[in-house]
Amino acid sequence: MVGGFLGAGKTTTLGRLARGYMEKNLRVGIVTNDQAADLVDTENLRRQGFDVEEVPGACFCCRFDDLVSTIGRLGADEAPDIILAEPVGSCTDLVATVVQPLKQLYPERFRIAPYTVILKPGHGRRILSGDEQAGFSPKAGYIFRKQLEEADAILLNRADELTDREADELTELVRGVNADVPVLRISAQTGQGFDALVELLDQEGNFGRRILDLDYDIYAAGEAELGWLNSSMKLAGEREFELDELLLEIVGRLRDALGARGYETAHLKVIGLWEGFFGVANLVSSDSRPELSLPSHSRVREVDLIVNARVATDPQVLERLVSDAALKSAESRGAQVRFHNAQSFRPARPVPTHRFSEGAA
Repeated sequence: MVGGFLGAGKTTTLGRLARGYMEKNLRVGIVTNDQAADLVDTENLRRQGFDVEEVPGACFCCRFDDLVSTIGRLGADEAPDIILAEPVGSCTDLVATVVQPLKQLYPERFRIAPYTVILKPGHGRRILSGDEQAGFSPKAGYIFRKQLEEADAILLNRADELTDREADELTELVRGVNADVPVLRISAQTGQGFDALVELLDQEGNFGRRILDLDYDIYAAGEAELGWLNSSMKLAGEREFELDELLLEIVGRLRDALGARGYETAHLKVIGLWEGFFGVANLVSSDSRPELSLPSHSRVREVDLIVNARVATDPQVLERLVSDAALKSAESRGAQVRFHNAQSFRPARPVPTHRFSEGAA
């Protein structure tokens, strides 16, 4: 299981790990997780050819039985050698509520790898240094810190974009939260550091031992400060347009609209799907640029779009801004938008199925 805050790079990391294991002739299954359905990550990984199942509706901790049954559906003909799991990016306490229950209830079925948590450099630097302009409240920052605190290893992502000094400073900030944890410098995009990561994950040992002292009231309040939106729609016009340009324009419009109102973006993803083509654009913070993480290199007349947005604002406001960005992007192409499903809400209080301490019966 690879954890980390929203926008940390979990999906890209899992995709790269899965490809590496498959090149070694190992069977790989992936389980994604979200507070709602229509998850961009699931479509993204499936379109890349991976065997993927999804646990929607709440975090793994609150859907533990669904997680176990979902794993059972992977590889219907032959069970995977390796399961890669991506929990919701706003969740923590996963060692006590997921790792320990798996170890203690299913000791013959699973061998548990080190629980790794990806550090998102932009928000990490601001939150861990106590910057008043971190963009999130102290309650959301509390979740960020607790995620690092329970990790067996921390993955400093986007290392290819950092100077050695910046990486060293981030490592020191991590030491202030989890003093003795290994810190690996990786790039999910380029593959830098992945040989060391695979070597770490292949280790045998008693992992998942860092049980948190966690205040669930603060945890629940921190999650509830994030507006959550999963929205699907179809955009269609009479003339062809560049799909990748559309995806970047929608993300760019949202970045400008959210930033102008002072709403911090935790993560924003848009996937465009049409007849075998797909592209993904995303934004990982309010002060970053829109990125085309998976280009489609295609021209289309119509496309199915899924937007996932996690932003520190009212979810109804978020839904309105997403609709506005889609409509304006369609208008500039002489196209129309037909909206399908929209789920906008604040996450409910987590109620774990199990919560074990290490070695509990």
